[in-house]
Amino acid sequence: MNFVVLASGRGGNLQAIIEAVGTGKITADLKVVISDKKDAFALERARQANIPAVYINPKDFADRETFDRVVIEKLREFKIDFVVLAGYMRILSNFFVEQFPNKILNIHPSLLPAFKGAHAMKDAFEQSIAAKGNLSVTGATVHIVIPELDAGPIILQEQVKIDPKDTLESMEEKIHAIEHRIYPQAIDLFAQGKLRIKGQRVLQIKP
Repeated sequence: MNFVVLASGRGGNLQAIIEAVGTGKITADLKVVISDKKDAFALERARQANIPAVYINPKDFADRETFDRVVIEKLREFKIDFVVLAGYMRILSNFFVEQFPNKILNIHPSLLPAFKGAHAMKDAFEQSIAAKGNLSVTGATVHIVIPELDAGPIILQEQVKIDPKDTLESMEEKIHAIEHRIYPQAIDLFAQGKLRIKGQRVLQIKP
């Protein structure tokens, strides 16, 4: 199967994905990396790995759907079977999601459904402080993308403990370490056809 990674930033999860593809831990072909940010380091990571890196400027388009239609055209050029979001800071239009139903994966830095949105790590950390340690865990979630934000069926989750001595930065590092481990795992399960979606549940097919 062929997949694309859409990214907007440094590309830490992208790097973990590239390495997993290189070692055979992901049995699918990463055909292209696309970014909406010209200076996203994710594009440089792709180039270093000899993967096509494409920048598409959203300011060139009147609205979100028009931009997404151009992205979809690019995906068709590369014969993409499924989509992986890795720090992609744009909300996908309904049109985009409809083109890849149950074939878009995202990783979110919290234990969904808790702490949805763009500031999940900061929100979890601040609530932990406010609760004086009663909120002791957060984590990361890999899920299927649906039109509703951060609400799709969950593939994998893993917890991380919020230590009283943690800073926001140290907690983020622990979450990123989890992300870099479980995201390639979830991508490979999807690529091998080992997942079945039933409503809001994702079932793993045992060999």
